[in-house]
Amino acid sequence: MLQQSDELSDTPGRPRVLVLITLAETGGAQAYVAALLPALTTEFETTVAAHGEGFLAGAAARAGAAYVPLEHVRRPLRPLQDLRGLVELVRLFRRERPVVVHANSSKAGILGRLAAVIARVPVRLFTVHGWAFKAHRGLAAAVYLWADRLMRPLTTTTICVAQSELEAGLRARTCRADRCVVIHNGIELGPRPAPRQRAGAPVVLLSVGRLRAPKDFVTLVSAMTELDPGSAHLRIAGDGPDRGDVERAIQRCGLADVVELLGTRDDVPDLLAAADAFVLSSDSEGLPMSVLEAMAAGLPVVASAVGGVGEAVIDGDTGLLVPPGDAGALGRALRRVVSDAELRSRLGDAGRRRAEREFGVDAFRRAHLELYRAAIEP
Repeated sequence: MLQQSDELSDTPGRPRVLVLITLAETGGAQAYVAALLPALTTEFETTVAAHGEGFLAGAAARAGAAYVPLEHVRRPLRPLQDLRGLVELVRLFRRERPVVVHANSSKAGILGRLAAVIARVPVRLFTVHGWAFKAHRGLAAAVYLWADRLMRPLTTTTICVAQSELEAGLRARTCRADRCVVIHNGIELGPRPAPRQRAGAPVVLLSVGRLRAPKDFVTLVSAMTELDPGSAHLRIAGDGPDRGDVERAIQRCGLADVVELLGTRDDVPDLLAAADAFVLSSDSEGLPMSVLEAMAAGLPVVASAVGGVGEAVIDGDTGLLVPPGDAGALGRALRRVVSDAELRSRLGDAGRRRAEREFGVDAFRRAHLELYRAAIEP
């Protein structure tokens, strides 16, 4: 992999960019990078760096970008490991000599911007997929808050995936108004979904996400107790360190025949096509790709009113929004959707139209290319 990266770096004539993210696993930030890569590789010699050889390594290969697996950049806060990660990134940037480092996710965002300054990378971009100081609690939240404040003067441009994240960053002094832009996430829309006709069968609810904070699947499981027995079936696609907590909640609520844990899946479009409604019960979000994908699939969305979710889901028009952590409110919203096929159809159709108008991948890519060009030109 490193040899491939070195070969691409030697190609003359096109600026080199390096896109950095903490982990290569499946997730919203990784989907953002994967959606962006086909546009970047048309104009730039592009390298992607992340820990592991997961989803993102394949996305880089398909887009024609080099991929570098990182050894020391990891998600947990560990000072010695993070110092090693910083050194690893400085060495990578000095070898690759990019004109742009585009950092994504919280840990890579901090280490990547600092390493880029040390390695004298002229343009340092950071995409906020959801501020870490909002998603964490206690000491971790304080560490991320002050780290992002320290990185603020080192950042050429902060890209926020939602207006709510820009406003939160300005309040917290983790970004500057004159160096911030909002670019909503974009997705491949595909053909319009066929009408769903499954009369008489339990309504299939789908939720997708890593089983760890800030995703709150325990509240979602508790909300399922508000529904009439046999009226709905919940499928959860994803895995993570909180799986045991979710399994215990399922057993405690007596929902072993109602809630199905699918584990990590690479066929989310098929799962969306087989579902009747989508549910997101997070405590904190930026602008989740999973919600946009559900809207594009013509599904009504029931979600927590956090972060930029309300910039995608219009309450009562394309879905239903509820307060985070409120199992009762979430259960009542799910009951409305489960019991009313006409409501599901109306919300789903409106969501698809909104996805077409506001969240297409072409506009997403154009906005990033314009930002890259403007940042590089000086």
